[in-house]
Amino acid sequence: MFAQTERRLFTTKEYHQMAEAGILAEDDRTELIQGEIVAMSPIGVRHAACVNRLTEALSHYFSGKAIISVQNPLQIDEYTELQPDVMLLQRREDYYVRALLAGKDVLLLIEVSDSTLVYDRVTKLPLYAHAQIPEVWLVNLVDNLLEVYRAPQGDEYTEFRRVYRQDTAVPLTFPNTPIPANNLIP
Repeated sequence: MFAQTERRLFTTKEYHQMAEAGILAEDDRTELIQGEIVAMSPIGVRHAACVNRLTEALSHYFSGKAIISVQNPLQIDEYTELQPDVMLLQRREDYYVRALLAGKDVLLLIEVSDSTLVYDRVTKLPLYAHAQIPEVWLVNLVDNLLEVYRAPQGDEYTEFRRVYRQDTAVPLTFPNTPIPANNLIP
């Protein structure tokens, strides 16, 4: 005899209630992906250094032009809330105190990928495309390059480009701001 089981998926509201109730601690590294609570990989030394490097570089180039958000939640839909490494957000006077960030607020999203490279490409990129985030950069620490994804359509990006250390990366929303890739990749 075969018993069919059913998964219980959580909403972002329930996910937040679990944190408020202490079921999920503030320092628990989790994300809500399509209703399932997923443990995130521990942050390694090189990953942390890269996030620090990105934060400093983006602050230099975009201070006063965009809000730089580091490892903060991004609600994709009712069942998905991720914590990208770095995002450039549209400027708002309230700094998003009234609501969680949504895809429409993101100008550029950056994930630092080492042990999570395949997961970021296969699981997270389609979610970002679905949320219509116009541009995602994966800092690929495995191959020491930057992967640039643009033009979301459905659950995929239709434009892809590799940027090597000796090249420059130019954010879509800031076409007059070329950034040397070696400032982004440790």
